[in-house]
Amino acid sequence: MPEDEVVAGARARAEEVGVTAIGQGVGAALGLLASLLEARSVVEIGTGTGVSGLWLLRGMRPDGVLTTVDTEAEHQRLAKQGFSEAGIASQRVRLIPGAALDVLPRLTDGHYDLVFCDGDKQEYADYLTEAVRLLRPGGVVAFDNALWHDRVADPSQRDPETVAVRELGRTVLEHDALVPALLPVGDGLLVAKKVWTPEV
Repeated sequence: MPEDEVVAGARARAEEVGVTAIGQGVGAALGLLASLLEARSVVEIGTGTGVSGLWLLRGMRPDGVLTTVDTEAEHQRLAKQGFSEAGIASQRVRLIPGAALDVLPRLTDGHYDLVFCDGDKQEYADYLTEAVRLLRPGGVVAFDNALWHDRVADPSQRDPETVAVRELGRTVLEHDALVPALLPVGDGLLVAKKVWTPEV
């Protein structure tokens, strides 16, 4: 999928500071998901230098707001540069520096259309718990690196990150409130829709 100069610039800045940006295929998939959902409110875990944020914002409604969380304030400063170059109004992006598991509990239940997770792999299970709470019925959670460099499918790989991503896949598959799919783009994009369940 082709990328314009603004996204290419954000990708180049990612390489300069040692950030692994999402692949172009993942970016296109995120933009499509945001568009299909007509997303007005999106949470992103892992701002990086703004590559994924740019893809998400382009798929969102013109009045949509991206809330993006990262532990590195310098990376967020570089992301802000990319958003500015893309002509995205400052009020459409809420940059929150900090650890995701400190920030997410402060966000509003059932308010978000899409939650994209690209942070600490060992925290993916906790991100899932928060995402299910944050999403409206019909909303979607997406996890990057769901294949984790082709290690997830190899049972001999037992490092903590691989085990965490493997267990996440199992949890999502068995979750009563989620309809999942694993998209074979980039390093694997695990997506799941939150189904509507009547209040008991």
